[in-house]
Amino acid sequence: MLRVHFSELDLARVRVAVRPDALWETVLSFHRLRENRAETVYGKWRSEARNRLNGEARLLAPLIPSRGYFPDFLTPAEGVIGCDAAMSALRAIPGERLNAELSGLPAARALPGWIRDLAQGERKSLDRLISTLRAYHQAAVAPYWPHIQARIEADRVARGRALLDGGADGLLASLPPTMRWRAPVLEVDYPVDRELWLRGRGLLLLPSFFCRGTPVTFRNPDLTPVLVYPVEHARCGLSLRTGQLPAVASGSGAGARAGSGSGSGAGSARTLGKLVGQTRSAVLLEVGGGCTTSELARRVGVSLASASQHASVLREAGLVHTLRQGGAVLHTLTPLGAALLRGGAAGERVFGPPAPLPPVVTSGRGPSAGRG
Repeated sequence: MLRVHFSELDLARVRVAVRPDALWETVLSFHRLRENRAETVYGKWRSEARNRLNGEARLLAPLIPSRGYFPDFLTPAEGVIGCDAAMSALRAIPGERLNAELSGLPAARALPGWIRDLAQGERKSLDRLISTLRAYHQAAVAPYWPHIQARIEADRVARGRALLDGGADGLLASLPPTMRWRAPVLEVDYPVDRELWLRGRGLLLLPSFFCRGTPVTFRNPDLTPVLVYPVEHARCGLSLRTGQLPAVASGSGAGARAGSGSGSGAGSARTLGKLVGQTRSAVLLEVGGGCTTSELARRVGVSLASASQHASVLREAGLVHTLRQGGAVLHTLTPLGAALLRGGAAGERVFGPPAPLPPVVTSGRGPSAGRG
């Protein structure tokens, strides 16, 4: 078990990551890639990703064992900004740290020559690592990024509501069952016994699409504390074949977007109402900021049963994602639902390589399968 110890200052400094972390998702997806489970969540993704890879898995396998420790430097804080920023941070890691963290791998003496050179600070080996990680990310993670973002955003909405309702205590108590808040300690299911004292640094909670089972954190307790935990998944899983949907065209002309011009938002809403019906259009609009079924019923002015039925239809159509939160369910929009709601743009697609992410301020930066 991992025990995370909070002070009053730490509770004031708990935060939830603003978006998925590119390298945490990349590294944890590599764990999922090598599993052989027949499942709905990762099964189709695994098949598709394996078909697109070209030797990257063989190169990364010694660095990222299927279980246990992998080097902390593989997941720099800048990963929450995007892949390019993370690769730049990786390139700037000093050789001493590379050597220290690579020596912690279980088969350090049997590592391939290029990884042994990396441990000695050889820049060509670092370039090779970066190009391999980038190629793997582009093949296995980037095509699914909007779907990943939607799952993380749904989790963020749930955590935000818990924070508003119950403060930091409510937020920590709302985390998945693998984490239990017994103030002032957060107990986390973990493959080894560890104590993590935050000492006023706070904690970054990082929901992850590819994290499975137990949460993950850094081995080095001096790094900015991060706790990566799994989000709840939809039963349909992740697949480009089912997720790469046709373009959603704007109702007000090619290239126009809802809200970009006089009356375009209202025109989009009227067009949506003609397409799916006024009540269901209103349901989709109200789900936009995230809401429970009871809130949805009140906002739209329908019965609880009717709100639940409308949300179910929209969920089956891929427009709404539903996350169970305690005794309630929380509805948020999927990328397709958001595109449909705003009218989209000619040629806009729900899935595909991610758009550049805007910069954010980060404060720095265990095991999905066990990181000691």
